[in-house]
Amino acid sequence: MEYRPLSIEGAWEITPKVFADPRGLFTEVFSAPAFEGAVDHPLAVRQVNCSVSAAGVVRGIHFADVPPSQAKYVTCVSGAVLDVVIDIRVGSPTFGQWDTVLLDDVDRRAIYLSEGLGHAFMSLEDGSVVTYLCSETYQPDREHGIHPLDPDLAIAWPTHSRGGEPLAVSLSPKDEQAPSFTEATTTGLLPTYDAARAFRSGL
Repeated sequence: MEYRPLSIEGAWEITPKVFADPRGLFTEVFSAPAFEGAVDHPLAVRQVNCSVSAAGVVRGIHFADVPPSQAKYVTCVSGAVLDVVIDIRVGSPTFGQWDTVLLDDVDRRAIYLSEGLGHAFMSLEDGSVVTYLCSETYQPDREHGIHPLDPDLAIAWPTHSRGGEPLAVSLSPKDEQAPSFTEATTTGLLPTYDAARAFRSGL
């Protein structure tokens, strides 16, 4: 596996080796030794999620209170999604910036985002299946969101599917009602860079 640090500190793109033959293919989705070698701490998986999304569905921007927050190791086992990591850590050198990784069933890449970062993705075709290895269980009272179409963040969401058809953005009612990035900042909803780094250093 090859780990490439993204422009947001605490996030990586993971590219596995894919072994294909006439029968199909085989690849490692996650390797603890490779992960620990790149990230410098183990991933204690407390929950595994799976979502299936129609083309144009956007899920996020989601994050959880620090500590313990919820780190995520995300891959798309079928279909394709544009995965986005957003730096929402107040005081971070890249606060308010974002980076993307295409996750699909061709290259089989994954993305890992550490505690304190925001996460979202857009499905690029019907039936895209995404799995998440999570460091903590879902705790509704600690979970928050930011509107994914906030013009201040200006995330460059795709306008066409993997097949070239125009995409119409679809949000859940919860994500539709999420606060803007500015509102989340001014109300003290966001984690701090120092708290996120301090938590990670203890892992």
